Order: sequence, then structure tokens, then C-alpha cells
Amino acid sequence: MSGPSEAPGAAIRAAGHRGVVGVELRVTPAGDLVHPPVADHHVSVHVGPPVRVSCPASGAPSTRTRGEVNVFPAGVSDAWTEDDESRTVHLRLPDSLVRRVAEEMGLDPGRASIAPRYHLRDLRIEHIAWALDAERRAGFPSGLLFRESLGLALSAHLLSAHAAPAVPRSGLSKDQLRRVVDCVEAHLDADLSIARLAREAGVSAPHFKVLFRRALGVPVHAYVVQRRVERAKTLLLRGGLTSGEVALQAGFAHQSHMARCMRRVLGVTPGAIARARA
Repeated sequence: MSGPSEAPGAAIRAAGHRGVVGVELRVTPAGDLVHPPVADHHVSVHVGPPVRVSCPASGAPSTRTRGEVNVFPAGVSDAWTEDDESRTVHLRLPDSLVRRVAEEMGLDPGRASIAPRYHLRDLRIEHIAWALDAERRAGFPSGLLFRESLGLALSAHLLSAHAAPAVPRSGLSKDQLRRVVDCVEAHLDADLSIARLAREAGVSAPHFKVLFRRALGVPVHAYVVQRRVERAKTLLLRGGLTSGEVALQAGFAHQSHMARCMRRVLGVTPGAIARARA
């Protein structure tokens, strides 16, 4: 397996919006890379020169070439080593968008899932990635509607052509999950606790942790950290606040705490994101 993802590197001109596919060009240096388990789905398409890759899980080295696709569903983690600098068009599909598409396709959003894919050749995914990257390079002139339509098309294709076997699970109900997610979004700058979120769901704290992970595929803490990182990225790209102010508004204890979490989740520093605004 291989693929650029949540790894150290320069994220060049990122653009994201809640419920809409995000697109960015990622440049990652040679070395050991990690994709942590996060709450959204990620798709990367290689756009640079060939890169030599090795994965501890397979033990077999390979070469990634232009157009190869890697799919990281929500909650999936992986690690690999790249011998050369890597450049990829990286797409982030919010889980809320994929679940919405699954429901519109007549699938059970709580059971429908996407399978991990590595070294994949898929012309449809490539075409969507190239279109989104062209939009990014042009400064997003077509607005959110264009990205939303391509995100819907990509989600539908992944759910139909690259679906994972459905695994029965009994997580939080739609209403419970909505209340919890709304609470997280409304209080990202506060000291959120498992007990508080469990009360929103109407279950005990130990039971809530199990049900939440079944519902979204990631632990509660990891989900909250990711949402705080996304909030911080939005504030940094918007400008007008110092890094310390952004850290507090996004719910981090201090600027260093934000930097550590942002580097772990996005693979970049707050300074790199702020510079991308220019």
C-alpha cells in the first residue's frame, strides 16, 4: 500500500467547507509517513514524478506513478515509507456527505461503507480529481455548487464501485448523532467532556464511547480534535486573528497544543496554512 495522506508536508492552497469536498495539492518529503484514523474519507491521486514506496504491512516495495489512486475511508489508518518527494491532489470527503449520498442511493447510511484502495487505477476518480484541481488552481471561480456536484459524484462512485462489505452495527441513532455533532460544533471552544456528550445522546458515558465509535468509526476524542483542527484551519485561512487567538477560539489549550494537533491531523503547521492564504 502507499499513498500521500495525513503526512508531514506542504499543503498548497487548501479549500474546505463543511459538507463539501475539499481539495488541496500536497507535497510530502521523503521518509516515513502516517495516515491517522480520522472522521472523514480521503482520496489521493498522484500527480508528480514516480515515487518509490514500501509498506511494512506488505513488505513489497513498489513505484507509484501519475494517476494512481489511494482511498482512505473514515477511521482507516496506515503507514508507509517514500524514498522520494511526493506530490498528490488530495481530496477530503466529509462523512456527512457520503452518508447523505448513501441514503439517496437507497443504502443504509449506518452500514454502507467504502473499502480502502491502494495503487488503484480508476479513470472516473482521476477525472474528478483533475477537475477539482483545475478549479483549485483557478482560485475556485465556480463556487461551492461546482465542488458539491463533484463531491456527490465521487461519493456515489466510491459507494457503488468501491463499497466495503456491510457490517451490521448498532451505533447511535440519527437523532442521537445529530445532537452530539451539533453540541460539538457549538462548543468547540469549550472544555467538552465525554459526560456532557453522553448526556446529549441520552446514554451512559461508557456506553456512549462504544456507540459513537460504531457510528463514525473513530473515538470521540479523535473526532473532536479533528473538528477543532478544521475550525482552526478555517480561521487561519480567513485571517484577522493571531495564532494564539485562533487556538483559543478552536478550543485548544494554547498555540503549541494547536500546532501539535494540526501537524498530526493535517501534516502541516499553522504557519504553513496562514502563508497559503497569501
